Amino acid sequence: METLAFQRKPCWNALQSVVTANASPNTFFSSAAATRIIFFLSGVCVAAWAPLIPFIKARFELSDGQLGVLLLCLGIGSIAAMPLAGAMTSKLGCRRVIAGSLALAWCMLPLVTIIGRVDVLAVALLSFGAALGIVDVAMNIHAVLVERQLNRAMMSGFHGLWSVGGIAGAGLSSLLISSGVSLFHTSLAVVAISIVLLVLCARALLAGGGDHQGPHLAWPHGRVIVLGCCCFVLFLAEGSILEWGAVFLSTVRGMDKAHAGIGFIAFASAMTVCRLIGDRVVQAMGPGRVVVVGGLIAAAGFFVIVSVPWVWASIAGFVLVGVGASNVVPVMFSAAGKQTSMPAHLALPAMTTLGYAGGLVGPPVIGFVAQVSTLSVSLGLIGVLLVGIAVASTRMRL
Repeated sequence: METLAFQRKPCWNALQSVVTANASPNTFFSSAAATRIIFFLSGVCVAAWAPLIPFIKARFELSDGQLGVLLLCLGIGSIAAMPLAGAMTSKLGCRRVIAGSLALAWCMLPLVTIIGRVDVLAVALLSFGAALGIVDVAMNIHAVLVERQLNRAMMSGFHGLWSVGGIAGAGLSSLLISSGVSLFHTSLAVVAISIVLLVLCARALLAGGGDHQGPHLAWPHGRVIVLGCCCFVLFLAEGSILEWGAVFLSTVRGMDKAHAGIGFIAFASAMTVCRLIGDRVVQAMGPGRVVVVGGLIAAAGFFVIVSVPWVWASIAGFVLVGVGASNVVPVMFSAAGKQTSMPAHLALPAMTTLGYAGGLVGPPVIGFVAQVSTLSVSLGLIGVLLVGIAVASTRMRL
């Protein structure tokens, strides 16, 4: 794709015009509340899919490698759709794009439980991933606009609600499935509850979505590349905990496989709690210090995981990673909305795509490094990258 030119108009002017055009004096709080609900719903949708995976694997009698290729469709769909999300929000507005992409995701969720052909399932997962990718970008653009409305840090809290939604979605789905409810009806129940919440908050969502002038696609450049690379490392770190945390605890630390998932639970719980209080932390410390301190704490967590040869020390390391990494990504999203190198509706999709690429390609790369060295070495290298982010952030204007 060729680089597309765009007008170098400060994002503040574009965001201010959107807010003025779409907000009334009594909608500030409702817009913020609606944003929290949307982040929550996105987390619910993503997490409701996870408990379905083992059943789909068994239904089609897939090997681990075949399942990995199938799951890759989800990530490819997300990354392919993210660059288009900025253009969609700019043209159609956040409200329509968020509602439409959630609706598509909700159609796909029950559908994947009844599809009988693996090739059709792959197409459905591509669509599901595309819908999730679009809503992810659109809700972050909306979050930046709401932050501008209230002129205070709110991004950590929004992302914290995504984590809460993940816990709720996985918990509800697991509870219904374990109670004997079919996969199809379980997914319908999740979708029905989600639709009710969307209907309640839809009118409070901002109708606009960014600067309508200039092109709708552009290669990232300037500060956006730096922010995107930082997100790449952070998503790589999160993906490594998700994909390799249990493997490390069971194969390196000798923990029972049935209990090895506690590492990710510790990580996710710490991240969720710290994000829910993160807005106050950012306001008290400033975004720059949050990135420096958070990056160093997360790096220390990885170093504890790989260097201290006790199971509970490794679990404590997972907690440290969750605490340190929790508010760095929200700060990066806020910074993308403030920078003036690119309009926000171009910067956020570009940065999000780079970030998710880290989560997609990171775990396989970790596996390759572990194959030629050890899993401890590959996880330790992530700690080194996080130190690099902490150091580099001292030269950023966040």
